[in-house]
Amino acid sequence: MAEPLFRRGPLRFFRELGTRSQVALCQLPLTLVVAALAVATPLAWPTLLHNPFYMSGLILHAVLFAACFLVPWERLPHRPYLLIPVLDFLAIGLLRNGAAPLLPGLAVLVVFPVIWLSASGMLVRSSWLLSFAGTLLIMLPGAVGRFPNLTASDVTTVFLFPLMMLAVSLAIRFASMNLRLQQRELAEKDRELRQLLHESREREKLLETVLEATDVGIAAVDRSGRFLVSNDRQRNFRRATGADDATPGQGHQLIFGPDRRTLLPPERRPVSRAMAGESFADYLVWAGDGPEQRAMSTAARPLVAEDGTLTGAVVVYSDVTGWVEALAAHQELISNVSHEFKTPLNSIIGNVDLVLDDVTGLPPQVERRLTVVQRNAERMLALVSDLTASASTALNVHPKRTDLASLVETSVGSAQAQAEQAHIKLTADVPSPLWAYADPIRIGQALDNLVSNAIKYSPDGGRVLISASAGSDWVQLSVSDTGMGMSNDDAGQVFRRFFRTDAAREAAIPGAGLGLSITKMIVERHGGSITCVSGQGQGSTFTLTLPADGPPPSF
Repeated sequence: MAEPLFRRGPLRFFRELGTRSQVALCQLPLTLVVAALAVATPLAWPTLLHNPFYMSGLILHAVLFAACFLVPWERLPHRPYLLIPVLDFLAIGLLRNGAAPLLPGLAVLVVFPVIWLSASGMLVRSSWLLSFAGTLLIMLPGAVGRFPNLTASDVTTVFLFPLMMLAVSLAIRFASMNLRLQQRELAEKDRELRQLLHESREREKLLETVLEATDVGIAAVDRSGRFLVSNDRQRNFRRATGADDATPGQGHQLIFGPDRRTLLPPERRPVSRAMAGESFADYLVWAGDGPEQRAMSTAARPLVAEDGTLTGAVVVYSDVTGWVEALAAHQELISNVSHEFKTPLNSIIGNVDLVLDDVTGLPPQVERRLTVVQRNAERMLALVSDLTASASTALNVHPKRTDLASLVETSVGSAQAQAEQAHIKLTADVPSPLWAYADPIRIGQALDNLVSNAIKYSPDGGRVLISASAGSDWVQLSVSDTGMGMSNDDAGQVFRRFFRTDAAREAAIPGAGLGLSITKMIVERHGGSITCVSGQGQGSTFTLTLPADGPPPSF
């Protein structure tokens, strides 16, 4: 079904017509007026039927209108159809001069060919010349007929009307030029928009390809929770959680915490946290239930407009089920092996202690060897304890209001003998009392690790200082030594499990590289942090930052 004219627009309708139809439409307004004259002539001006000029004008108009349809204009070069408005001047001249003085106003019909020629796009000078000269030739016969009785008014009329038609031609020409300029601008903008649309579609295809090629789930949401972008992996994650078509982060979803059993409340789900403006990384959740349950490490970054307002967020999901299960198996293996080691080691140490309690009758050489066995068995038991603590994913802390000054005093007392043996001056500069919200047993263990390391890694003597500072919300403890120190790269890795510096291994300093990782775990379980500042040959400073008061974070 063809589209109606009022829907397509006149210009588009005109352009869709053939050349003959276009020429006929341009001639139609003048033809309708002349046809009306022809119908009215027998009734209003019957004498004009005997005027050869007038009748010739009517016949010429009929012939020109028929030529619009009969001549194959589309096959002829150089727009020959413009001959029709030129001949219109002749036909109008015949009508006007044949009907004078009954119808002197017929000269106004010249406005139709003037408009056609001016809007046709023909040469500017040609259209202006025809508009003025054609009109002048129409007006001249009447003036010549009254010669020599011409009045000033007659002369003025003869030249004024052609000037008026010239003005009309100028106005139409300028309007046509402006219209063509606007059309070119619109066409250029249309090309630009089409190019931008093409580029936008290409970028969209590229983005979709990149999203689907990644091995992580990606979702972008706006402030209302509507998904802007997502890929198949993210949609698979939503299906695994049993999410319906409700707002992301809302509704019933099988998203569990790290224990794999506790359903997360809606406000703690990754998308909900992201929509609230949070930025996080390595947020572990479990999606789904039963044997198909998957571990997801999630991260989010906010989308911020130029004015700083939050417009949405991007959430990334990584399937880390294999890694989590492997880590759990690794930790379980370490825990089992450590447990199996403890029983025989405790038996060895116990029996050696009993023998050494009564060394009478034992040769000195045997006593020395038993002492070596006792020392190495105790060292092995300490290493097993460190392995057990390092493998534990549920290292519990029970913080309460604790005086850190007393913990420092106890730690200094325990390490004093070791410090004297290594020729280390061990001092503390801590105000008393120094209150913090901490587990005294765990923080005491962390302090013992730091002080023991400071002494152990100062093989040539020196000084170890424990200092403290406090703020309104935090308390800091620092353990500084003047020992061998380490490079910046080593300082950045020192809290990794089993990490030991090359210098420590070359110096044959005993250790398994677990003490600092356990210390870091203890401090972070309190909601605090630990840092290391060191320099090669310039000693090291470890600083614990703990909350001064308040409940600890939940894990």
